[in-house]
Amino acid sequence: MSIDRIVLAFAGAMILGSLVLAYYFGPYWFLLTAFVGLNLFQAAFTGICPMAMILKKAGVRPGSAFH
Repeated sequence: MSIDRIVLAFAGAMILGSLVLAYYFGPYWFLLTAFVGLNLFQAAFTGICPMAMILKKAGVRPGSAFH
């Protein structure tokens, strides 16, 4: 699995997880949803993704979106 697919899968899981947590435990979990969304938004314009950098250092095969 490439870095791109791992980043997208992790972001999707975090968003869905935070929505479930907000439903059961309170609306402050929406802040996690907002953080993940803002990070995806800035990565689209800058090409800088902290998760992708961590995965690259861990030796995961790079994809085409994050270098």
